[in-house]
Amino acid sequence: MKLKLGIPKGSLENATVELFRRAGFNISVSSRSYFPSIDDPEMECMLIRAQEMARYVEDGILDAGLTGLDWVEEVGADVHVVADLVYAKQSFGKVRWVLAVPETGPFQSVKDLEGKIIATELVEATKKYLARNGVTAKVEFSWGATEVKPPVLADAIVEVTETGSSLRANNLKILETVLESNTQLIANKGAWQDEWKRKKLQDLKLLLDGAIGAMGKVGLMLNVHKDNLAAVLGVLPALKRPTVSGLSEGEWMAVNTILDESTVRTIIPRLKQAGAEGIVEYPLNKIVM
Repeated sequence: MKLKLGIPKGSLENATVELFRRAGFNISVSSRSYFPSIDDPEMECMLIRAQEMARYVEDGILDAGLTGLDWVEEVGADVHVVADLVYAKQSFGKVRWVLAVPETGPFQSVKDLEGKIIATELVEATKKYLARNGVTAKVEFSWGATEVKPPVLADAIVEVTETGSSLRANNLKILETVLESNTQLIANKGAWQDEWKRKKLQDLKLLLDGAIGAMGKVGLMLNVHKDNLAAVLGVLPALKRPTVSGLSEGEWMAVNTILDESTVRTIIPRLKQAGAEGIVEYPLNKIVM
C-alpha cells in the first residue's frame, strides 16, 4: 500500500521540498515530470497546483496534499485537515490576501468600492468578503500580473502578499486584509478512515511539525567548571532550560541547550567570558516536543 501525496507546484514548491528534507524525506523534482521521486517506498508524490489540490484530495485522486487554507476555502472542499503548517515561500509564516488600491486614488475603505471592478485569483472568497461588508462590486478572475491592473483594468485588487513589497513597487496601498492563510496538510476523508493511511499521515505530521519547530533554532553545547556554572547559566536566556550533566572529570560539567539562531552571535562571546570552554554550535533539523 502507498500513500498518494500531492506536493504544491509553483511558489510553495521549493519551500515544501526543503521542509520535507528537514523532516527526513528527500524529494527529487524533475523539470520534465509531474511525479517527483521520494525516498520512502510507502509514498508516491505528484506535483499539483495549490489552487487545484483540495479538489483532487476531496475526489480521492490523491490521499493527501499540501495547499493553502485559502484554496481549500475558495473551492469549499470537504477534506480532513491533518495539520496547520505555518510556512511559506519566503518568511515561513502566514500570508495575507489583501485588498489593495492605487496609492493616489480616491478609495479609503472597502465601502468606497461599491459598483467598482476588483481583480483577483481568489474570486469566491472575495465575493464573500464583499458580502460581509455590504458591498456590491464586480469581481473578475485575474490570470496573473494582478498588481499591474489598477487603475486601468480594475479599480482594486485582492492579492496575496507576505511582505507587501510587490504591491508598493506597483504604487498600490493595502486597505484591509481579506483572508489570512497558511499551508495545510489535508487528507481525503476516506483515506483518513483507513487505519494504515491515517497512521502514515500522523507520523508525517509529527515529523513536519518537528521540522518547522526547528526553523531558526540551533543547538549549543559547552563545557564549564562547576565554579563557573552559575555564571554561564546566567548568560543563557531565562526561559530556556539547558541540560546539565557531569563529565568524567568531576569538577567539570557539560551544558546543552537550544537557542534562537539570531541570538547566538551575542551569547557565545558572553559564554566564553563567563568561563565556558569547548563551545559547539550545531544545526537542527527537527524538534519534537
